Amino acid sequence: MLNPKLNLNQEIFLEDVDTKSNRTGFGEGLLKSGELNANIIALCADLTSSTKTDLFTNKFPERSVQMGIAEQNMASVAAGMALEGKIPFVISHAIFNPSRNWDQIRVSICLSNLNVKIVGTHLGFSNGQDGAVAESLEDVGLMRVLPNLTVIQPVDAMEAYKATIAATEISGPVYLRISKETTPLITTNKTPFEIGKAQILSEGKDITIISSGPITYEALLAAKDLKAKNGIEAEVISCSTIKPLDEKTILDSVKKTGKIVTVEEHQIIGGLGSAIAELVSENFPVKLKRIGMKDCFGESGTYQELKDKYGLNPHNIAKEVINLIKS
Repeated sequence: MLNPKLNLNQEIFLEDVDTKSNRTGFGEGLLKSGELNANIIALCADLTSSTKTDLFTNKFPERSVQMGIAEQNMASVAAGMALEGKIPFVISHAIFNPSRNWDQIRVSICLSNLNVKIVGTHLGFSNGQDGAVAESLEDVGLMRVLPNLTVIQPVDAMEAYKATIAATEISGPVYLRISKETTPLITTNKTPFEIGKAQILSEGKDITIISSGPITYEALLAAKDLKAKNGIEAEVISCSTIKPLDEKTILDSVKKTGKIVTVEEHQIIGGLGSAIAELVSENFPVKLKRIGMKDCFGESGTYQELKDKYGLNPHNIAKEVINLIKS
């Protein structure tokens, strides 16, 4: 049962559930942020339309900078703007930003704790038809190790909108991990969002499933099937803020269920699953299974084909939950 306190989309399990891409939610959030704060500037690396930054640039051309295919320069320019009191967003596909300009993000932005917002779109398999080289499956690992940096992966387009606005309201560097694919709307405009706060989407007592980003929808479907077919009550947590983790919410759930499965559209090495493993091993060691990319690259395919091949679908999540409980 969905948590009634969160005002979630009650039609989430219907076949005709409303869908929208996270990148559109981001673009709308950036536009709204620009309307609220004249210090916001958008810098993009030749992918304005693809990242939905054009929603902002069409209205605020004087606050938009087209950097061309020069991600390293884009990060350095943004650092200078932040030193002058501006709030720059540096925007590109995640496979380029932060993968190509990580050194500039580390030294020019994070070392000085500058107020720069870094946006990587087309995460994970959402860019799957362009093949392995275009699938960003390592970026969380790259970014969560950087001091001063907040890492956020919204669960859907509505939360992407809220997260973009919220990122402008805190001081310091933020990384927003945004999906290209059109995915179900789990939250509504009434669902609360707070940086650093995890949300218990569905309550349970037998096992905790922790996920981040649009793949959380698959976790919810798995939990529904587990309850209906096996009588297993899974507690599903949306961990939109990967750094800093909401330690209290996670540990309180784990102390109740005693078992964890993490689900992520990312390598299991260095990503959300690693962050959760680090937290519980130091505070409340329990059985844990990480579901994600197992130290391998992806390949070309549709979003659904790749989720199915690499075990990021409700059937495999449910199977792994059952195996963990039996073990």
